[in-house]
Amino acid sequence: MDVKRLLLLIPLAVLTYLLVVQWNQDYGQVAPEPDAPTITAPAPGEAQAPDDDALAVPAAPREEQEMTGDMPAEPAEPTSTRDLVAVVTDVLDVRIDPQGGDIVYAALPRHRMTLGSDRPYVLLSDNETRSYVARSGLQLDGHGGRIGFTPENTSYRLADGEGRLDVDLHGEVNGVDVIKRFSFERGSYAVEVSYYLANNTEAPVTARFIGQLARDNSPDPSAGVALGMSSYLGAAYSSPDERYQKVDFDDIQRGRFNNRDVQGGWVAIIQHYFVSAWAPPQNQQNLQYATTDSRNRNVAAFAGPVTTVAADGEARLGATLYVGPKVQDYLEQVAPHLRLTVDYGWLWFIANPLFWLLDQIHNLVGNWGWSIVFLTILVKLAMWPLSAKAYKSMARMRKLGPEMQRLKEQYGDDRQKMSQEMMKFYQKEKINPLGGCLPILVQMPVFIALYWMLLESVELRHAPFMFWIQDLSMKDPYFILPILMGVSMYVQQLLNPTPPDPMQAKIMKMLPIVFTFFFLWFPAGLVIYWVVNNIISIAQQYAITRKIENDPSVGKGLKTK
Repeated sequence: MDVKRLLLLIPLAVLTYLLVVQWNQDYGQVAPEPDAPTITAPAPGEAQAPDDDALAVPAAPREEQEMTGDMPAEPAEPTSTRDLVAVVTDVLDVRIDPQGGDIVYAALPRHRMTLGSDRPYVLLSDNETRSYVARSGLQLDGHGGRIGFTPENTSYRLADGEGRLDVDLHGEVNGVDVIKRFSFERGSYAVEVSYYLANNTEAPVTARFIGQLARDNSPDPSAGVALGMSSYLGAAYSSPDERYQKVDFDDIQRGRFNNRDVQGGWVAIIQHYFVSAWAPPQNQQNLQYATTDSRNRNVAAFAGPVTTVAADGEARLGATLYVGPKVQDYLEQVAPHLRLTVDYGWLWFIANPLFWLLDQIHNLVGNWGWSIVFLTILVKLAMWPLSAKAYKSMARMRKLGPEMQRLKEQYGDDRQKMSQEMMKFYQKEKINPLGGCLPILVQMPVFIALYWMLLESVELRHAPFMFWIQDLSMKDPYFILPILMGVSMYVQQLLNPTPPDPMQAKIMKMLPIVFTFFFLWFPAGLVIYWVVNNIISIAQQYAITRKIENDPSVGKGLKTK
């Protein structure tokens, strides 16, 4: 390349870099979630319009019979009970609507909406940008609607030193006293939701617990435009027969989910990094179903078994609601297989051990960025023999490239003869033309599993590394890591044998530029992995290439013209 062309390309590259950085600052940031006060009746003392939609419960399948049991919403009266109940713990900030006892707002104080923001991440909300709520109801004999509860207080806070907080809502339906209790524990994102029934009538009554998650089709706010890709957003179900079944919103809208009776199980709505889930008691028979409500929201739900409360008898019905991050240890404590909502894809059996190893490293070093670096080193050491085999094959082909080119020029017009001579040449020099590819193909499942493991780990969200990298889950704001990745990829190419086809050689030279462009929007944690992996590979390949080139036995006795 002449000096004039180089002098033109350098300022052009710098200008392009500055334009991309400025574009990222102006347009590449995640759209912030509206503040909590923008939700309908966000705080105690502000009235909220009632959600009149019924908690529809399809009946259990019966022979040649289709039934739909509804809980039509009773008209809400404009009383003080319409004030939302505020509950604040060390990890949750929720609002409960006394009309029915639904959680219509849930924020996570330990997770910020955006890096550097003081606003907590809002998972559940019902506002003009997104409607996503956790509903629970009671199907009770002789009552045709939601229960209007009266709270003991409109504001609760888990005090320092307390491990548990109970929030009771009181109601009465046709002689049956109902207490709806929300039980919160310190450090837990799981909420126990229970109905305590006291039948003060002279006749038995039947009751059934219903748990629903209702969400519209709005985008996932935790994915963001800066991620460059999207994780799964939709519903999921678990049963003894199918531990983890994804049901996307399109299938719910089209009524493609078949209602089913299962033992235990759970229902959930999943998004990137966070999940909400209803987990009923695992020793009871539950009906799982999906539907849409009057607001066209997607509803993932379950209904517990019908319970008979004798005259002057008492009963308790309940389930656990999880509202929080997809942390596997937390999820496993709520229900079996709920940790599968941390979706590592079809290579989960490789990704799970990798995350366990990453977590153990983090326990030692205390920094997720350095944990990724050390994990990459350990993975690379485990793959060292395979990589060495590939690099040896490429080094031999690099050293013997002139002879291969001579054969191509000599027999270029006779492809059959050239193929025969090339095969003889490979056999004589003990070269496997696929030797550089097969070991790399064997390693690809590990690389893909590691990729998805890093992408799905909420632990990396807003986790700093060092210097300008303050969020491993977002792209490098100055694109320095992707550029380093591209440079390292270019250096690797210099160590590889030159492809005999000129067109193929040009394409290979363009790959570092293409990959650099793709990696501009990859999360920094993933790019760190690739950069470290490439640097180790360069060192290994350089050492092997030097050894092969200095080995006089390689290519000994070749005929040259």
